[in-house]
Amino acid sequence: MARKKNLPILENITIEKIAAEGKALAYIDGTVLFTQYVVPGDVVDIQVTKKKRNYMEGRVIQIHNYSDIRTQPFCEHYGICGGCKWQILPYHEQLKCKQQQVEDMLTHIGKLQLPPINQIIGSQKTVEYRNKLEFTFSNKRWLTDNEMNEENKQMNGVGFHIPGKFDKVLDINKCLLQDDINNQIRNEIRRYAIQHNLTFFDLKQQQEGLLRTMMIRTTSTKQIMVVISFYEDNPEQRTLLLNHIKQTFPQITSLQYVINQKCNDTITDQNIITYHGTEAVYEQMEHLKFKIGPKSFYQTNSQQAYQLYKIVKEMAKLNGDEIVYDLYTGTGTIANFVSNKAHKVIGIEYVTEAIEDAKTNSQINNITNTHFFAGDMKDILNQNFIDTHGYPDVIITDPPRAGMHNDVINVILKAKPKRIVYVSCNPATQARDLEQLTQLYTITNIQPVDMFPHTHHVENVVALSLKN
Repeated sequence: MARKKNLPILENITIEKIAAEGKALAYIDGTVLFTQYVVPGDVVDIQVTKKKRNYMEGRVIQIHNYSDIRTQPFCEHYGICGGCKWQILPYHEQLKCKQQQVEDMLTHIGKLQLPPINQIIGSQKTVEYRNKLEFTFSNKRWLTDNEMNEENKQMNGVGFHIPGKFDKVLDINKCLLQDDINNQIRNEIRRYAIQHNLTFFDLKQQQEGLLRTMMIRTTSTKQIMVVISFYEDNPEQRTLLLNHIKQTFPQITSLQYVINQKCNDTITDQNIITYHGTEAVYEQMEHLKFKIGPKSFYQTNSQQAYQLYKIVKEMAKLNGDEIVYDLYTGTGTIANFVSNKAHKVIGIEYVTEAIEDAKTNSQINNITNTHFFAGDMKDILNQNFIDTHGYPDVIITDPPRAGMHNDVINVILKAKPKRIVYVSCNPATQARDLEQLTQLYTITNIQPVDMFPHTHHVENVVALSLKN
């Protein structure tokens, strides 16, 4: 493919630093150039792919000199699948970048007055740390450069979406993000499906194909959940495949399936059927058990989730008398985790099924001082709700990447809890929200936590106290 006109190749460019969103950057005559899959100190040639007034973007086409800090990627799919882009950066360097990212976001976006930021807490496990992976089946998989020249190519594959290519899936042989059972199950399902001529989903046409997506969950208690999403409703082929999975992998404790004929892959609004085993798996954290269903949200790094929740509990400074609001409670993990230090905990979450799991989690742990409500946060959290359930002494909030809605922030400011603990997976939107909260609050503590090694993602916990 011919490159675009007026977009040059820049030669012998030295990469200077890691930027936001995991990109690397260099300066060309005062203009920032962003690229990927390189580390500071690499000397490279870059094909410019986008040129704006204030910045450029490009892709590396040749590496002349490797940086002294560069390390070898450990994954055979590195550079193609689009995940784990920081494999070439030693883990201690990754942590430095994430620490800097948190500081930059809070100071540059929020313009905030900050106490010293605590040293980031790294993940004990840097491979096989995830408890959940989702894969997509495709009848027109992405072909690598080497595969393009092969004859009689197998076009069915199951794996991850290629970045920027909604209709292309990279066939994954071995993924090191989760316990190796994910590779064993996925590869066996692919083998069986190809051998028995089961059709893979057509991502472009969306009108044919038996196999659509697959989710695998694992827990620290050694339980395994597999959920297969079918597009075509073919009971005979479906039953044969599910029986094969059940017999080949007796360690699977929950085998479920769903018929999804919508235009998108989400199954939260679909009827999921338990074919074999239990309807849920269970995670253990200290003395607590947490039920995780196929639609449940649970932090995908179980070990680091425990570290995260301990930090939240410490920052909340509970003595047993407080009313605590846990906003965006999910399956109630934080609410239940802090409940033994509070008088009452109110959890609010949009997903109804998650709230049912939260209630179940309280029941199975004999927790009686939690109360959970389902609804859109900006609609349910209002003055009437607070009048009914009591003014919060402490608010814990763990919103999605988009942060909190302005209406939610306004209700928090009106409620004036003594303390707020803000957990965020996106320091940029957290900084934006904190700027509003600091009208009435002082930031007293900041603790970054790395939940996702080899990626640019970072979790950050901020404690705020009401000003006198």
